[in-house]
Amino acid sequence: MVKIKICGITNKEDAQRACRLGAWAVGFIFYRKSPRYVAPDTARKIIMSLPGSVMPVGVFVNEPLKSIRAIVAQCGLKAIQLHGDETPAFCSKLKKILTAKAIRIKGKQDIAKALRYKTDFLLLDTYQKNLLGGTGKTFDWGLAQDPRLSKRKIILSGGLDPENISRALALKNIYAFDVASGVEKRPGKKCVRLLKKFFRQAKNQIRSPKY
Repeated sequence: MVKIKICGITNKEDAQRACRLGAWAVGFIFYRKSPRYVAPDTARKIIMSLPGSVMPVGVFVNEPLKSIRAIVAQCGLKAIQLHGDETPAFCSKLKKILTAKAIRIKGKQDIAKALRYKTDFLLLDTYQKNLLGGTGKTFDWGLAQDPRLSKRKIILSGGLDPENISRALALKNIYAFDVASGVEKRPGKKCVRLLKKFFRQAKNQIRSPKY
């Protein structure tokens, strides 16, 4: 089964549609500078409306531990995604919840950096100066095939859309696929047509991933 995370959820309609289409996880961004920011109260209401089989993920950028833990408890998050300058030591303090560390990839040196993190997941995203995510651009996916990553749960992100998901699915050892801007009308509002096409393209693929 293809695992797909729909990120940048800001409203109940998009969240529920993603779940009906087969999302493995939905992401809520709690970084105030993001155009996809959602307030914890709003996120909590959306999460309460979702099936228990779908994992709600909170996305944080350089947020204090105390604040992360408070939002996790308030919203009922099942996982967190750290998208800032969090260190391996910082991440290691979040043992009671599934954690993904996002690494923005420019070159091979960033794979070595990623391996320093002992989080449950490593999310590989596209590096773009002055942007922490949501670039709408892909990186060199060959770097995601580094054999040193083969024993880690890798989430591929950055520029995924209905046109390139088939190519992404041909990669080996990718645990899940994360998409936001590639299925949007505008930041924070998903496009029904693009969502349906993305899931249709993904489900049409025959894959034999190593988990």
